[in-house]
Amino acid sequence: MIRVVIVDDHPLMRKGLAMSLDAESDITVVGQASSAEEGMTMIEQLKPDVAAIDISLPGMSGLELVKQLHAIRPDVKTLVVSRHDESLYAERAIRAGARGYVMKLEAGEVIVKAVRRVTNGGIFVSEEINERLLLGMVSGHEALAQSPLDILSDRELEVFELTGRGSGTRDIAERLHLSVKTVESYRARIKVKLNLGSASELMQHAVQWVEGERSD
Repeated sequence: MIRVVIVDDHPLMRKGLAMSLDAESDITVVGQASSAEEGMTMIEQLKPDVAAIDISLPGMSGLELVKQLHAIRPDVKTLVVSRHDESLYAERAIRAGARGYVMKLEAGEVIVKAVRRVTNGGIFVSEEINERLLLGMVSGHEALAQSPLDILSDRELEVFELTGRGSGTRDIAERLHLSVKTVESYRARIKVKLNLGSASELMQHAVQWVEGERSD
């Protein structure tokens, strides 16, 4: 029996994912957490085979949780299940130690397949992302040398992506469970790291990056 812990701050999403997994004869959901901190404690106690983790969590981000689990509990396979576009986040998630990446919009059977794949030691991503990962390994990530993927922190990348999708500061703050002041601070750091001089330049760069990554 494959034992799974779900870490997601949306109750309905947790419930739906748990129903899809529990419907399988070889999978059981042993715990559900609404934050990374709660998820870490639960995983330490329950010792599941797989942790299904969302990226956008209050407090510690999902990717930071993936990194911590990879370092201290490498026996627990991590699968990112997120609303974030796979083309923007899958590679970063795999680099952080995740064994797979699934979009929340995918059908239940895809998520079930992903859980089984990572449990058996495989990696689960789309064919397109798998090809990009392999090309990155061959080239040593040279093509991504100055990409925001490499320069920005996990939270900064989330703010950058949402900026590129046209979200305002207050909207970003609500979606990421942050204060407006914190989002403004992240944007200031992003401008410094990417050598951007103004808010409009940041917006333009973010839009171009989001559209460029999605069309690759």
